[in-house]
Amino acid sequence: MKKFTIVFLAALISLNLWAQDTQKRNITIGDLYKTYSFYPKSVHGINSMNDGLHYSALSGDTAIIKYSYKSGDAVSVIVTSSELGNNAIKSIRNYAFNNDESKLIFYVNRNDIYRRSFTADYFVWDLKSKKLYTVSNQGSQRLATLSPDGTKVAFVRDNNLFINELSSGVETQITNDGEFNRIINGAPDWVYEEEFEYNQAFDWSPDGTYLAYCKFDESKVPVFNMTVYAGLAPRITANELYPQNYAFKYPKAGDNNSVVSVHSYQLASKKTVKVDVGSEPDQYIPRLKWSPNGKMVIYRLNRLQNKLEFLYADAATGASEVFYTEENQRYIDETYFDNLTFLNQGKQFIYTSERDGYVHLYLHDAQGKLINQITRGSFDVTEYLGFDAKRKLIYYQSAERSPLQRDIYVIKTDGSGKKQLSSKAGTHNAVFSKEFNYYINYFSNVNTPTLVTLNQANGKQRRVLEANDALKAKLEQVKFSPKEFFSFTSDEGITLNGWMVKPANFDPDKKYPVLMTQYSGPNSQQVLDNFSIGWEQVLAGEGFVVACVDGRGTGARGEEFRKVTYLQLGKYETIDQIATAKYLGSLPFVAADRIGIWGWSYGGFMALNCLTQGADYFKAGIAVAPVTNWRYYDNIYTERFMRTPQENPEGYDNNSPIHHVDQFKGKLLLVHGTADDNVHLQNSLEFSEAMVQANKQFEMFYYTNRNHGIYGGNTRYHLYNKMLQFLKDNL
Repeated sequence: MKKFTIVFLAALISLNLWAQDTQKRNITIGDLYKTYSFYPKSVHGINSMNDGLHYSALSGDTAIIKYSYKSGDAVSVIVTSSELGNNAIKSIRNYAFNNDESKLIFYVNRNDIYRRSFTADYFVWDLKSKKLYTVSNQGSQRLATLSPDGTKVAFVRDNNLFINELSSGVETQITNDGEFNRIINGAPDWVYEEEFEYNQAFDWSPDGTYLAYCKFDESKVPVFNMTVYAGLAPRITANELYPQNYAFKYPKAGDNNSVVSVHSYQLASKKTVKVDVGSEPDQYIPRLKWSPNGKMVIYRLNRLQNKLEFLYADAATGASEVFYTEENQRYIDETYFDNLTFLNQGKQFIYTSERDGYVHLYLHDAQGKLINQITRGSFDVTEYLGFDAKRKLIYYQSAERSPLQRDIYVIKTDGSGKKQLSSKAGTHNAVFSKEFNYYINYFSNVNTPTLVTLNQANGKQRRVLEANDALKAKLEQVKFSPKEFFSFTSDEGITLNGWMVKPANFDPDKKYPVLMTQYSGPNSQQVLDNFSIGWEQVLAGEGFVVACVDGRGTGARGEEFRKVTYLQLGKYETIDQIATAKYLGSLPFVAADRIGIWGWSYGGFMALNCLTQGADYFKAGIAVAPVTNWRYYDNIYTERFMRTPQENPEGYDNNSPIHHVDQFKGKLLLVHGTADDNVHLQNSLEFSEAMVQANKQFEMFYYTNRNHGIYGGNTRYHLYNKMLQFLKDNL
């Protein structure tokens, strides 16, 4: 009788849970791309104040408030939009202080150019005199930056560099040769901006007496043309009857780059000196900065991107000398360029290297001589977070616990005293106060939406800034399937990590269709223990299993795993995704004949490779904005991993899906934005032509005037609905 009662109660509980679950609704594409209902909240716009005891933050978009780190209380109002006395300024959304925090600069009316570049109208607010300055009345500006003492602003307009003296309003033009598609002063060209991930190519000296800048001569860079239609949001004002042409400089693999020179402008004498960066014009200058002792610091990278040099330069004479050289047999990753940190007034510096096979931090003297390796072990340092000069401590993020996770550590400059500050398993990132007394920690894992806390430097939590309780409550009302991690060993003996999302009412006795999602690009990572709600939840609600595996070439597993794809992008990544399909097909709940794959950009390139070279294992796939031949892509990114097409023609052609269309089987949806300035529409058009000539049937869809992100208006909602219907029809 007792046994019967227990079984009956268990069945009753199970039935009740099933009934509750069936009453929950699925997450929809509208939730993701109409109402944005399931995105975690976070804490943004926080700037640590000089004293390290306070921080400033936006209150809505109408005020900047000063808060105490210790108590969390607001201690003063720095400025409100109404206080500015300018009716045209309705909000304050972006701001930065000068060195002594006596002034702040902000902008309105932002208009994007490319991924990072934009024009805007900049203003300066004097916190003492309560006076508002307009940076320029001669047109919108780019990159407006206060001098260290806050008396002047340097900015770029129409490809020339200017300085505005705030007290007098006198605007001095530093350069006069700026011209669209020919000369750019103080800002990078398209390919530098995209692939070296920076936007500003000028910098004030620490004492404000010099302005160092780069000049980009694009004269010999080939022009790429895009047709711009009227559409909903055209890039330029287009006539509806006769679409316009947008032409910009874009160097593809093997083609000419801008010739970059470095210059120093002395404010007192109003003289410009050209700085010696060597006699080789075919090289890169990916960063320009100053050391604390007033020397210019120039990064010089060879075209093969396997030799990086740091140069000291004299701002007055232009003379320079190399003080540090980093070489690699394959390539040097640009991810770590901003890690260069000077210590002890420029007598030492910290930089990142892969010289022992993993990404680690190293300490050098001012002339580049190695003092000691700071971090060491079979793991990658994934972020350098800063140096506490008072306590001689270094803070960093690493994948030491697991390639799937990120933790925060502190260590002394000699490599001793290492301590892990984070405890919960998942992904942590930290933003420290200027004096390193506190940090704001951003944590999540697959089951925990973003948790933002304020912590003391020793890791102790003081208070919660955002717990996302509202999102947790929402998730209780829907069918949410958390990611499940797994790993397997391929036929080549490579252990690969992945995650899987199953339908909410998963039945292990059923056979489910599978959609594989991936990106697969060099040093990327999709398999991480962090929280996100994306398309996989919609698909799970529709009865799909969704799986993602990071193949060879991806990050946080050391240099050899990351760089095995050198000179042959697509080869090993395709092998590993095919191995994933074979593994998934062996699982008892997977319909092996109903496996699909999709991806965007590099992921689209991979989807096409799998649908051609791995056609026997995939029934259908979607490629959004894909590269179809690396010869079509920009030279900095492509040559970093492939060298030039002239040096490595087989590497380019053997692994480009456009050369394997004869093997294609199944169903394909090909998608691209017609104004994609990054991965050009050319890629999809040439691939579609190859498919037509091979007599292969497929579907394609193009989004008018949309760039690489394919967003704006109703676009994302339309795109994901289209892709969902394609998968329902073909898997």
